[in-house]
Amino acid sequence: MQRHRRQPSIELLEFLGLVKENGAEQTPPPVTTPLSYDYILVAKYVNDYERQHSRKQAEYIDQLKKKNFRVTKIIYDDIVFYGLQAPKEVFERYRYLLKVSDTCNWSTHQNIMSLSTRIRVVHFILNNTEISSGEVLRDLMKAKIFETKFCLHEKKTQKDLKKKWARWTACFQGQPVTDVRNYFGEKVALYFLWLGWYTYLLILPAVIGVLVFLYGLSYFNTSPLIKEVCESDRIMCPLCDQSCKVWQLNETCTYAKLSLLFDNNGTMIFAMFMAIWTTLFLEFWKRHRSAYVFEWKVADWSEEEEELILEIVNDADCSPKPFKHSYLRSTVVLICVTLMILVIIGLTHALVVFRVMVARFLADHEEWEFLNSNSNIGAMMAGAIIHFIIITVMTRVNRIVAMKLCAIEKTRSFAATERSFTVKMFTFQFFTYFSSLFYVAFILGRINGHPGDYVRIAGKWRLEECHPSGCLTDLFIQMTIIMTLKQTLNNVFEYTGPWFNNYVKKKRSKKLQRKCAVCYQRNESETNAGFEMCENCKLRDWQKNYELTDVNSFSLFNEFLEMAIQFSFTTIFVAAFPLAPLLALINNVFEVRLDAIKMVTLERRMVPKKTNDIGVWIHILEVIGVIAVIANGLVIGVSSDFIPRLVYLYRYGPCVGNTTENMDCMVGYINNTLSITDTKMFAPKQLVTSGGLNITSCSYKDYRDSDYNFTPQFWLILAIRFAFVILFEHVVIICKFIASWFIPPVPMIVKNDKLIDKLNRLKLELRSFEEGQH
Repeated sequence: MQRHRRQPSIELLEFLGLVKENGAEQTPPPVTTPLSYDYILVAKYVNDYERQHSRKQAEYIDQLKKKNFRVTKIIYDDIVFYGLQAPKEVFERYRYLLKVSDTCNWSTHQNIMSLSTRIRVVHFILNNTEISSGEVLRDLMKAKIFETKFCLHEKKTQKDLKKKWARWTACFQGQPVTDVRNYFGEKVALYFLWLGWYTYLLILPAVIGVLVFLYGLSYFNTSPLIKEVCESDRIMCPLCDQSCKVWQLNETCTYAKLSLLFDNNGTMIFAMFMAIWTTLFLEFWKRHRSAYVFEWKVADWSEEEEELILEIVNDADCSPKPFKHSYLRSTVVLICVTLMILVIIGLTHALVVFRVMVARFLADHEEWEFLNSNSNIGAMMAGAIIHFIIITVMTRVNRIVAMKLCAIEKTRSFAATERSFTVKMFTFQFFTYFSSLFYVAFILGRINGHPGDYVRIAGKWRLEECHPSGCLTDLFIQMTIIMTLKQTLNNVFEYTGPWFNNYVKKKRSKKLQRKCAVCYQRNESETNAGFEMCENCKLRDWQKNYELTDVNSFSLFNEFLEMAIQFSFTTIFVAAFPLAPLLALINNVFEVRLDAIKMVTLERRMVPKKTNDIGVWIHILEVIGVIAVIANGLVIGVSSDFIPRLVYLYRYGPCVGNTTENMDCMVGYINNTLSITDTKMFAPKQLVTSGGLNITSCSYKDYRDSDYNFTPQFWLILAIRFAFVILFEHVVIICKFIASWFIPPVPMIVKNDKLIDKLNRLKLELRSFEEGQH
């Protein structure tokens, strides 16, 4: 059933300037606004040889003046500043249209337009004002006709936010989210609200992750598995060709202990908890968000209606931009996205080849005793570092490709472009970060063959194997290096970049500061020199904001992307890295203040944007939650030794049938996982032990008989692995659905307050109608 829309009256059309009465333009009633500049445009000073730039620059300013903008021009050195202040009637129109819209949320008593709202309205008008050539401000900036644009920081509010929020000593204090919303707009406020909520809810996973880690640590001296490895005299087969020699299993004692820290019985419980925690986090976030958006009166805000209001305010004769969809463009974009993903996966394969070559190189240099004996570990760490370099380079490439694909789509509005860009960029970044980790978790060591028939790259380099202590050790080291480097280096560059930029530019403004000090000591009305000094004071403020680090529409996107990638690390492979929530918690405690300090003191003011949710990011986080369930189920069922240990315990171990007493039921497990082969396929120099003994047989980790056929135990373990993965995922997904159903997305108090608010508004409308009848 369609809702009845009231038709605009002639009086309303006259009021908005959409029609004229008696040939005269109607003047709307004044609205009280603070005297300030809504926006600053900056251009390089042009001489007579650059008349085209000068003409377009002047034409654009003239177009603003035709819209009754107040323009103040100040020239300093080779820079021209244009201070812009929109006329009062612009904001009165916006206020009225917002009040009569379907998503009415404007208080009837509010007559003062906040500066953040003024900035948002003016920002839209500036971006949609055309000159005769059809170019808008974005085109003019690309052509260097204007250098940049920015809105000014409010000194008093900026000082207050710095005092109670944007400082390092406030790391463990709450956030003044409503103050942030009033200054930076709802979009920035919801980011900090989400980040604070995410950080708060990480406390429990961090504690449980540490307990799982300590649980594994407590078994160092009592676990029969570690004892069996550390006291074993088994001779293992060479791990590479030619250079590698046979080695003793007890050489991996340290790595066996490391593996047990995260590959233990507590891992499965922790992985299930984190899968359910992801759902609880998202559901509780929806409740947390709803309370704030209702308080801010944006619960019913509509992006399309806001855009239409701004279009009318900018141009009374505008036409709506139609929604369009092209199957051809969508197909081209889909093909390009697929090709880009294949390129990223190809880089992962190149990384595999690199690791194999490094392992061979280290193994061939016998003079490097430590690296020679640990060639696989050295190759794995070198691969992790190269992977991080690839991530850094591909981040820039991914951004360029995502923007090009958005240009192909020709989206209807900037908000649609932003959503499309977000999905593409996150997809590319996800594959860039996790392709190598998925290889290590699920492929490494499972396709390398067996003695006498090893799989080789180009028939030359033998594929690397998992570390003898288990494949999860490799995954743990990879994640530790990548996550630690990513978070540490990102925070260092994120803070020091703007700080260093401001430090270098400070010297330029010292002259203005000295001149401005005189301004407050002299009466402005006494001489013309006094007036010039006050212009210098105004210029000093503009110059100070100009020298801050530039921000753009995607600055907040970078912060969300960083946190989404971290959220992926924290949830997807948490079974292999139980300390990930702790590292994320520590990082986020400082991330909140780092972002606050950067936005308040080191960067230009972001354009305040209205919204009532974190947008497409909520869907991305939900997808990550689903991937986390699948990945953790596979890590426990396929990558870890959890299932083989259970099979041994209940099918092949010494406690089967209760035939033994006073014996640990896992005794003999390590030997059970090893197969024996003769050594005829290895070079003679590879068969000499460190003690100088020649051996005729060696062991390798697999379930094979003497003819290299899989044993029945292998097939039993494989069947139980897949059964466990299916059972794990179904149980966790059912728990997620139950949690999602059990937790209402909106608190009852918010629903009731919203109901009362709507009722009061309807009563007010009815009272106004009845008064009009009389």
